[in-house]
Amino acid sequence: MKKILFIGGGLLALALVAFVALQFLLGSVVTAGVNQFAPQLTQTTVVLGSAKISPLTGSGTLRGLVVGNPKGWSDGHLCSLGQVHVDVAPFSLLGDHLIVNEIAVDAPEFNYETKIFASNVADLLKNIEATLGGGKNAAPTATTRSGPPIKCEVKKFRLTNGKVRLGLAGTGMTLPMPDIELNDLGTKEGGITPDQLVLAVMKSVTSSVVTATARAAGDIGKTGGAAAAEGAKRAVEGIKGLFGGKKSP
Repeated sequence: MKKILFIGGGLLALALVAFVALQFLLGSVVTAGVNQFAPQLTQTTVVLGSAKISPLTGSGTLRGLVVGNPKGWSDGHLCSLGQVHVDVAPFSLLGDHLIVNEIAVDAPEFNYETKIFASNVADLLKNIEATLGGGKNAAPTATTRSGPPIKCEVKKFRLTNGKVRLGLAGTGMTLPMPDIELNDLGTKEGGITPDQLVLAVMKSVTSSVVTATARAAGDIGKTGGAAAAEGAKRAVEGIKGLFGGKKSP
């Protein structure tokens, strides 16, 4: 009986060690993958501090994700996401079709810089579109170890309590961002590449930034006088033009 208990205890210990090792391995793979491929996609610095994902539940947290500014802007970062909570279907973690039940980004911070008819956010979006368009700037396709390209399907993406800081390195006013919720990304297509997923999310982020700025212009118009209102209006018109929006008459 003691021998059986000893063997059982030994197997339990081995299972625990294997679970911890797999959890560490998954986190390391995610961290290494982001740090390797993301800079090639955005053509900026991208650093993910750490990732922890449970192989049993598929839930986890990414910490310390920071995206740098595109060339031509300040040396500060464009955004800091802090913590990103993910819920992945466990059986998809080791395959080539990643099914993500939810990605939740809470309290991200964006430093928004502009120059007449350009902005750091717009340039980041252009960089991503350029890599998807092929050519010399094309980022390598993320694949599994066996070779097939990885595809993603995200049931729900949420970004809440975001802030936008205006001015060089975020030295100007701070504005609240409208929340973002996207559903069924890649579902109709049977999965999309990580690059396409990032592009879809970034388009919504830029729209949210423009909305935050437009709201601020409206508030200035109510309280800051005619000159301030006109200046803010022109700034917003320029910003909308960057993303194909219609200018105010």
